[in-house]
Amino acid sequence: MTALPPSVRTARGLYLITPEEPDTARLLARVAAVLPYATWLQYRQKAAGADRRGEQATALHALCVQAGVPLIINDDVALAEAVGAAGVHLGEDDGDIATARARLGEDAIVGASCYDEAVHAQRAVAAGASYVAFGAFFPTTSKVTTRRAASALLTGAAALGVPRVAIGGITPDNMGPLVASGADLVAVIGGVFEAPDPVAAAIAYRRGFGI
Repeated sequence: MTALPPSVRTARGLYLITPEEPDTARLLARVAAVLPYATWLQYRQKAAGADRRGEQATALHALCVQAGVPLIINDDVALAEAVGAAGVHLGEDDGDIATARARLGEDAIVGASCYDEAVHAQRAVAAGASYVAFGAFFPTTSKVTTRRAASALLTGAAALGVPRVAIGGITPDNMGPLVASGADLVAVIGGVFEAPDPVAAAIAYRRGFGI
């Protein structure tokens, strides 16, 4: 298990994930409006090619540095390393946690999708994960989900000693029981970026944590 920097160990609040936005200028504008209310930002872009991903990640990194918000890259250790991001988030088929940790360094934020499996979370932390993410907790249109997590997973993962992230269809109205069960962060795409007022939505998620 990796010793977590205090800023990671105590992380709490809104874990914002970028929408699929091909236009870099528009992506930056959408993110900039809500970035002040995010604890972490994850760059997630499945449809773009390598050049566009590099362009967007580089621009987002500059934006995040200015805002003091860590940038985490979804599924791409090489891209995280290339742009100097704070870390990477890996799904179960996206690479090895220990390898990412060795490549990005001890201070990197290395996250792991653990879906509905406590054992997966235990193994991820043992391999050097900085946080574990469980979900989906509710129906979501952001990605295809086949597994549904229960709030007891969040409670049970307290002993792992790393932040616990809840993801999947989470809204300001339904997040309360997840926070009460131990969620340190809620990961959101559409709940903010597809909201009629993204800033108001981001603020509402923060209020769900009392911040």
